[in-house]
Amino acid sequence: MNRTWPFLQSAPQSAKSTLDVQSGLFTASSQGAIHTLFAPLHYERGYSYPLIVWLHGRGSDERQLIRVMPLVSMQNYVAVGPRGTLLAASAPEEAESFGWQQSEEHVQQAEQAIFDSIDVVGQKFHVAPRRVFLAGFDCGGTLAFRVALNHPSRFAGVLSLGGAFPTGRTPLAHLTEARRLPIFLGAGRHSSVYPPERVCEDLRLLHSAGLSITLRQYPCGHELPPQMLADVDRWIMDLIATGGSAAAASDPQWSRETD
Repeated sequence: MNRTWPFLQSAPQSAKSTLDVQSGLFTASSQGAIHTLFAPLHYERGYSYPLIVWLHGRGSDERQLIRVMPLVSMQNYVAVGPRGTLLAASAPEEAESFGWQQSEEHVQQAEQAIFDSIDVVGQKFHVAPRRVFLAGFDCGGTLAFRVALNHPSRFAGVLSLGGAFPTGRTPLAHLTEARRLPIFLGAGRHSSVYPPERVCEDLRLLHSAGLSITLRQYPCGHELPPQMLADVDRWIMDLIATGGSAAAASDPQWSRETD
């Protein structure tokens, strides 16, 4: 099931120009923009902030960022969440639903949306160009993998939460450059969407490819528990503190959160 924890369910149902969440500034989509921007608490114009580009899960939209950032950090990052492509409704009365698809055409559209959103953020906020992190949940995590591996020099790290490694169309075509890209993979131990067996298959593939990966498993299903999102902050801050170095590719980090 594609959801966040119950107390994160209160996303606005209509677009507003700004949304004040614990004094952090969220600018929601309007007719000319299909992304949500986040300015950190006590934003300092003279400081060059890391940027998180957040790709929402299936059936959500760019406003998922509003529920995610308070549990990542309200002050460490600027963030942006672009909207995925429109998915077909299974019934005429269903509301619009968005996600990220893996066809060549949709990946190209997604890459354009991601890089356009980075440009928009750079015009509004002081962002460190070498500290751009691509992250996502569910199909957004899978797409984050694909786009970051297609353009490894453009990102300081990639984070997939509950999103499997992409298949088809050579996601490891830029393997030499990708080996310098830090990877965080978070997964729910009880997920039926991204089960532990598939996680282990992906880990073996990434390890055999020589990629640098941190894998953490949590006592949850297909969801975004607070501990997982807090670990996103810790992992990124640790990378920044160590100058962007990650775990040795020959010794991938693994941890399991307990109940």
